[in-house]
Amino acid sequence: MQYKLENEINGIVDSLLNDYRQDRAIDKMDTFDHPDKEAVIEIINKLRKIIYPGYYRNKSYKVYTVRNRISMLLEDVIFNLIKQISIVLKYVPEFKNEDEAVISEKAQDITLEFLRRIPKIREYIESDVQAAYDGDPAAYNKDEIIFSYPGLFAILINRIAHELYLLGVPLIPRIMTEYAHGETGIDIHPGASIGKCFFIDHGTGIVIGETTIIGNNVKIYQGVTLGALSTRGGQKLKDKKRHPTILDNVTIYSGASILGGNTVVGKDVVIGGNAFITRSVPDGAKVSIKNQELRFNYDAAHPVERAELEQDEGWYYII
Repeated sequence: MQYKLENEINGIVDSLLNDYRQDRAIDKMDTFDHPDKEAVIEIINKLRKIIYPGYYRNKSYKVYTVRNRISMLLEDVIFNLIKQISIVLKYVPEFKNEDEAVISEKAQDITLEFLRRIPKIREYIESDVQAAYDGDPAAYNKDEIIFSYPGLFAILINRIAHELYLLGVPLIPRIMTEYAHGETGIDIHPGASIGKCFFIDHGTGIVIGETTIIGNNVKIYQGVTLGALSTRGGQKLKDKKRHPTILDNVTIYSGASILGGNTVVGKDVVIGGNAFITRSVPDGAKVSIKNQELRFNYDAAHPVERAELEQDEGWYYII
């Protein structure tokens, strides 16, 4: 029995090894030349402690000064971010065959420039926290928002990833935002440009595409898509404006879809739930789909007031 099982296992191993020799994308064996997803997530966690110094503390240290704690966190982020960026820079054609020392120096420059941008990230996140508090009567305090709101978490990850994206770092920004996507159900591409005071209410099912531009003081609800009209062009559409522009002071209610790179939603616009928009909307407009009819099928055991309902072939419509 044992001998037969070993033969079967050896046969399966041989079959897999042969299958690995087909030179497909899934056959790559140089796994140590790829970024470490867990390391990237740990970088996010440490950056969150730096961005919110009083909320996410390192419990390993009982007595420390703020300077010492931030210094230790920064050193850890610098070491690991340089390591991960050095790996992914090889995806960039100009660094593909470059010397390791050159790549490492470039990764260090990018890392330090990114860290210099943390005060900017914190400025924007402060405005997002305020927008959530001002816009949600269910929020009793800002601590509740920082600790528990999935929308703010997704926005924070996007703001971190977006700065790395602007610095030309491949792959890592997408790993970051897809981590947030998995945790929250909110899918924001790191290329999306988002202004201050951005509030995502509830959030599940939101999709914001790569070339989306969002102004200041924008509020969106669950199930909203800011997407492309069509992706059938595939790679031919790379680097083209495919997603909409949303100007300042816009509210977009649940289930709405706004599509297309030429679509501009003007200032102070309100987009109603489930609206499907593929052309620009002027400033100050209120957009909604035509009221749908609700119908109820009642039997003889459940009479209804005809003054309130209109019958049509056994269905009753609210009038």
